[in-house]
Amino acid sequence: MLIRLLRHQLRPYRRLLAAVVALQFVGTMASLYLPSLNADIIDRGVALGDTDQIMRTGGWMLVVSLLQIACSIAAVYLGARTAMGFGRDVRGAIFEHVNRFSAREVARFGAPSLITRNTNDVQQVQMLVLMSCTMLVAAPIMCVGGVVMALREDLGLSWLMVVSVPVLAIALGLIIRRMVPGFREMQTRIDAVNRVLREQITGIRVVRAFVREPYETQRFGVANDDLTATALRVGRLMALIFPLVMLVLNVSSVAVLWFGAQRVDAGQIQIGALTAFLQYLMQILMAVMMATFMLMMVPRAAVCAERIVEVLDTESSVVPPAEPMIAVTRRAELELRRVAFRYPGASAPVLHDISFRAGPGRTTAVIGSTGAGKTTLLTLIPRLVDPTAGAVLVDGVDVRLLEPDEVWRRIGLVPQRPYLFSGTVASNLRYGNPDATDAELWAALEIAQARDFVAEMPGGLDAPIAQGGTNVSGGQRQRLAIARALVRQPEIYLFDDSFSALDLGTDARLRAALKPVTADATVVIVAQRVSTIVDADQIIVLEDGGVVGIGRHQELLENCPTYAEIVASQQTAEVAA
Repeated sequence: MLIRLLRHQLRPYRRLLAAVVALQFVGTMASLYLPSLNADIIDRGVALGDTDQIMRTGGWMLVVSLLQIACSIAAVYLGARTAMGFGRDVRGAIFEHVNRFSAREVARFGAPSLITRNTNDVQQVQMLVLMSCTMLVAAPIMCVGGVVMALREDLGLSWLMVVSVPVLAIALGLIIRRMVPGFREMQTRIDAVNRVLREQITGIRVVRAFVREPYETQRFGVANDDLTATALRVGRLMALIFPLVMLVLNVSSVAVLWFGAQRVDAGQIQIGALTAFLQYLMQILMAVMMATFMLMMVPRAAVCAERIVEVLDTESSVVPPAEPMIAVTRRAELELRRVAFRYPGASAPVLHDISFRAGPGRTTAVIGSTGAGKTTLLTLIPRLVDPTAGAVLVDGVDVRLLEPDEVWRRIGLVPQRPYLFSGTVASNLRYGNPDATDAELWAALEIAQARDFVAEMPGGLDAPIAQGGTNVSGGQRQRLAIARALVRQPEIYLFDDSFSALDLGTDARLRAALKPVTADATVVIVAQRVSTIVDADQIIVLEDGGVVGIGRHQELLENCPTYAEIVASQQTAEVAA
């Protein structure tokens, strides 16, 4: 998965990568040439007292060093640009792909995991790309070139390389092999910490209301301790690497000096050549160590790449048609034809055999007990999920045959939990229509019964809104969400229990103000309160995912026991209050 992700996402950076390899090759070869020049200074200059040889060779060493520095700086710069561009592209690809997910795929991964994959996981792979450009590319060049240059200095000591390099490589390989499962588990533990933290922050009011701070603290502590324990287990293995590398380096240095001194004494090698051989051996082992650092990162990056590719390979269950239809009539007629929906793995469908029509100028209401499938029914209309049976039609055309943007442009949805984005009142309202004027925004606020409180906010339309709308009340949040839908001026309005946080007076005024605006539109309202839908042209009563009654208020009171029971229970509650 890692190779596949890198091959695909680094394709636009092939020229930069080629330049990095070329620069690293030149810089590494320059670095390998320095010990040889140093040996010449010792053997031909210092040993013979030739000052000119020392100055001449020293000058070449200075030039080669400057070349090495220049190549290294350029390679790091280009490598960093490549890595940052790679990270930007992958994050953008994940974001764009997740935006095409239906509610089913989002629920499958979960928001905390998707956030972790698009931040921490991408960062791990991005760091691998950066370190590969700065270290991994140079390591094999250094290793192979070091072997060749060392053999040029003295073949008699070559057996030391044959022993030390494989010993270091095998020992490090065994350690890294044990680290791979730990890295995979670490990413899962990070997901768990993010999930618990997100739940606690989002539900802080509930936590405090039920005095559950100790329990939530304990729950976060368990997730945090699990992550810490996993990180410590991996860290202990990582801690073995540095002592092991230093042990091999030092033992190899002692061995070279020990056996090299005997060869110098026998006249088989000069002191300068022995010094160069020792430097080459150190460079070879350092190259192995650099490769080891990369191998330490590869397992974790591989796990992260698997998680990233898993998201990118997941296709949305809401698939755009191969040849979408765009040109449709504009009657805004909505029809559900024997619709059913079942969640994956569920034993029973949430909805079954749902059929009704809703036309322009008419208000269709959906009511039922909790869990009857009202919200699920509403999500089928804008195609947030697809029905598992039956069809949803707009103007006689199955929405699965329409261009998704065409469907969404014609629908104004006010969800059960209205969400406001960080910004201003105006920026949130213009989600419905980016080109809306201030006058149109105020008109929508007037209809949504939100003009008064917005006018009192500092800045009016430019008043700041916190993420999620947490700096306004639930009722204000609902009215702003309704105003956002009104700014869009859609042909089909979908209100998912959008009046639940409003008092009865505000509810009545808002519905009265909506009538002239929605006179030519199709309106579908999901509601819990009977008072909200009592004047609807058509009321659909759901029970256990099926339709048990369709008609007007008075008709259902006489012919639908379920509806009569809902009305009676609410009247009893009002009397008791």
